[in-house]
Amino acid sequence: MSKSNPTDRLYSKDHEWVKDNGDGTAVVGITDYAQEMLTDIVFVELPPVGKKLTQGEPMAVVESVKSVSDVYAPVSGEIIAVNKTLEETPELINQNAFGEGWIAKLKLENAAELKLLLNAADYDALIKEEKH
Repeated sequence: MSKSNPTDRLYSKDHEWVKDNGDGTAVVGITDYAQEMLTDIVFVELPPVGKKLTQGEPMAVVESVKSVSDVYAPVSGEIIAVNKTLEETPELINQNAFGEGWIAKLKLENAAELKLLLNAADYDALIKEEKH
């Protein structure tokens, strides 16, 4: 059973999370539910630092023993850092999707896009719907 989703971040319908750092930057990853659906993650293709992304555009690729999935940018922005640890230890996403398993840090292009995302309660409701 997946743990409850942290309320200090926002969620996309594609199962990414974004944590606004309050300084024009945000951290992005996939949710606990997403890693659960993927099962054992064996490879993560990180985006290049400096890449500019539009909300909804593929940002990274996560490969599991079951499938290959795109990770979409939940907000527009420029990649300012990536979690290099995932190159050696992709299973960190399975172990700690909301912590050490983060994927990238973005410089936000349009903070108003954050308002288009789901809060934790709305995301919980979305997951419940998907499970039925």
